[in-house]
Amino acid sequence: MTFGSLLRQCRQTAGLSLRQLAAQVGYDHSYLSQVERGQRPGSADLARLCDQELGTDGRLSATFEQRRARVRPDPLEAAWRGLVGTAPNQQLGDFRSVPPAALLPALVRQLSGADRPEAAELSILIAETLTRLDDRSTAGRWWWAARAAADDVGAGATVRAREVLSGLSGRRPLPELLELAEEAVALDHHGYLPRAARALVLAELGRSEEARHALQELIGVELAPTYQMHWVEGRMCTLLGYGVAGCVLLQRARELCPERWIGERARLDLCLAECLAVAGEVAAGLAMSLRVLVELPDEWHDTLVYDAAARVLSVVQAEPGASELRRLMAGVWAAGRGGAEGRGSVR
Repeated sequence: MTFGSLLRQCRQTAGLSLRQLAAQVGYDHSYLSQVERGQRPGSADLARLCDQELGTDGRLSATFEQRRARVRPDPLEAAWRGLVGTAPNQQLGDFRSVPPAALLPALVRQLSGADRPEAAELSILIAETLTRLDDRSTAGRWWWAARAAADDVGAGATVRAREVLSGLSGRRPLPELLELAEEAVALDHHGYLPRAARALVLAELGRSEEARHALQELIGVELAPTYQMHWVEGRMCTLLGYGVAGCVLLQRARELCPERWIGERARLDLCLAECLAVAGEVAAGLAMSLRVLVELPDEWHDTLVYDAAARVLSVVQAEPGASELRRLMAGVWAAGRGGAEGRGSVR
């Protein structure tokens, strides 16, 4: 049995959809689909993570190693092994579990020997990470590179949608992001991610009627639920003033987000805090946001967290405890900028 067919069999036995497994191991679901169909070889890291999540006792890793012994060495896999050899304690394949300042040089090193689809995905991750580190001008160049690489492999809609989502946290001009979102939808009219990106921009622009219609379309999409889907729909509800529904969706997103994804969970909690405040539970929302910022390690302080905290502050600024939130945010912003300045430049 091939590695891809065994992966599909084990995933189905575990009762997981492609999207659910992808969310658990930190890989794109479309990449996993290609691996299962034999269109991509996979990797030792993917096999190891899937063994952990599916409880397959090393079967997937053993099958991948047998396959690799029969074919010529994969240059990307060789680069991966070299990278792991220099950082044995970091599970860099699960990129959401690595702080952004530590993740960036690892992503750059993985570019060596990457094929075009992998280079496109790595460029996206580098651009997203630079945005989180508040290096927007460099991020812009990497988004351009990511679009060029993704267009060559038919993934132009995905890269534009992810650029929009990253740009919303980076506070890029909304008309510029709407244009990108429209391009993404034009490239993949039925895809969830392009439509989700466009819906969020419409809500941010205050085009409520169009945003409500877009939200109804998103909720009607029949896909296996992921934390990203619930986050998008919960965020939409918050922006449209549907506080109770938004809290339910964001709580579901939190339940699906792995605990090791520290930065993602902090942002989710802050989004939930904002939604609580919108729903009338202002004191609870303020308390939750204060707890998140106090407990979050410095290495996870980035623009995503700062933006989410700033949105909470805009709702609770009349509360007595808002001054403490403002003080903590100043610390988050200083820590985030310090990480960006101290990490070295990627040009």
